[in-house]
Amino acid sequence: METMGQTFQSHTISVKLWPPSQSTRLMLVERMTKNLTTPSIFSRKYGLLTLEEAGENAKHIEEIAFATANDHYEKEPDGDGSSAVQLYAKESSKLMLEVLKRGPRVVEDEEAVISKEVNGTYETIFDLSGGRRDFIDAKEAEELLKPLRAPGNSYSKICFSNRSFGLDAAQVVGPILSSLKSQLKEVDLSDFIAGQPEAEALDVMNIFSTALEGCDLRYLNLSDNALGEKGVRAFGSLLSSQKNLEELYLMNDGISEQAAQAASELIPSTEKLKVLHFHNNMTGDDGALAISKIVKSSPTLEDFRCSSTRIGSEGGIALAESLGVCSHLRKLDLRDNMFGVVAGNALSKTLNGLANLTEVYLSYLNLEDEGARAVTIALKESAPSLEILEMAGNEITVEAASVLAACVDSKQFLTKLNLSENELKDEGAVLIAKALEEGHGRLSEVDLSTNKIRRLGALHLAEVVAKTPEFKVLNIDGNFLSDEVIDEVKDILKASPNVLGPLDENDPEGEDDEYAKGEDEEETEETAENENGLESQLKDLKIKEED
Repeated sequence: METMGQTFQSHTISVKLWPPSQSTRLMLVERMTKNLTTPSIFSRKYGLLTLEEAGENAKHIEEIAFATANDHYEKEPDGDGSSAVQLYAKESSKLMLEVLKRGPRVVEDEEAVISKEVNGTYETIFDLSGGRRDFIDAKEAEELLKPLRAPGNSYSKICFSNRSFGLDAAQVVGPILSSLKSQLKEVDLSDFIAGQPEAEALDVMNIFSTALEGCDLRYLNLSDNALGEKGVRAFGSLLSSQKNLEELYLMNDGISEQAAQAASELIPSTEKLKVLHFHNNMTGDDGALAISKIVKSSPTLEDFRCSSTRIGSEGGIALAESLGVCSHLRKLDLRDNMFGVVAGNALSKTLNGLANLTEVYLSYLNLEDEGARAVTIALKESAPSLEILEMAGNEITVEAASVLAACVDSKQFLTKLNLSENELKDEGAVLIAKALEEGHGRLSEVDLSTNKIRRLGALHLAEVVAKTPEFKVLNIDGNFLSDEVIDEVKDILKASPNVLGPLDENDPEGEDDEYAKGEDEEETEETAENENGLESQLKDLKIKEED
């Protein structure tokens, strides 16, 4: 972000980044609402906001941040707006943190007690992550960690994320952590060795691991440390001493096949594990086999994330089969892997038994029509409370649209549906729209961008959205929509214009096998006639279920 201004100055074309569109502002409110209602180290200390309270706060935060940034922009009208964008983001982040630390609303007679517990001798959380991102030396460690040395302190949660500990600082921290072994329950060491030479980083990890060995932790976060196998084994003392872990995060850690195997060997018990995240690693198929062993030993798992981990068909099958024991699973995220059709079919068999799923993220898995059909048939029968379904980028065509629509039709609690970057075309879009016509009062976001959709599909989707009171974002960008069609869509949504996402990437001249008739006027007229004919054919399409 620091070089954004320089980057734009080097171009001959002036690009205005401010003000943001109304849809962008609404999307920010949506993201902040989600952040404010997602369990975190702050919610464990201050409490978790309700969806209603979070939404109110998010709107208020955005309004203040926008006003602040806009006032700044008006003082530099000749700029490109990059500094206003930065201020907008900074203010939003700052105010959101204040709301998180304030916690949910409580009745007056409870406020005094909570304030005393937070500000007095009952403080339970020690957090360094809010300070500047920088190296920490022994002298600063001595000063910062003074509260942890205080006799009778009640700290049970520590977060050293966002600071980089060298060997001298680690030697200061080690004895302090060791003295807190009997009371620590949650430890966040994500991103705590950034920029350190490998040998020193491994020594630091060994010191922390030895100091924390024997703690009875329920939460452990070792993400963003480029651990690899050496790093995982450096934490061996800590990992192997854990018997009651409920949450374990190993994201963006360079978890290779060997590192995954080391984790599988070192973690002795996962019977109480509820959250397991392996996002953004280079695990591959062989590593997935090791992770599968952990999953298979985690019958109480509720939230599993193994996205962007380079897992192919063999590893996908192994993961799918291991998830069969996780009957309590609520959130499943396998995005951005290379499962393919065979692993998709294996996953569908597991999904049949996962009745408690509320969030399913299966985008970019190369499922194709066959895998998508198998998965959606299983989900239709097994997840009655599904709220979020994402299956973007799976090469799903019209051939699988009716089965997909039948699944969507059965999910009355659905709030978000993402089917972007597929090939559903008008026929598929109409089927999805019909599936959403009734009984989906909670629906707030639909993404069918980049699906070769034309007029008919776009209008059907807009009509459904117009009838859904709580709807927030419809994304149909990247399709084959002319300016005239876009105007029609906007007219349908004139009562709630802010729900329509950006439409800058639409290609009215888009061609595919069905519409590529030629470029001369006669063939263009023929194409228009064909499209009108298609519209009449699709008017009464019904959602068909496959056995």
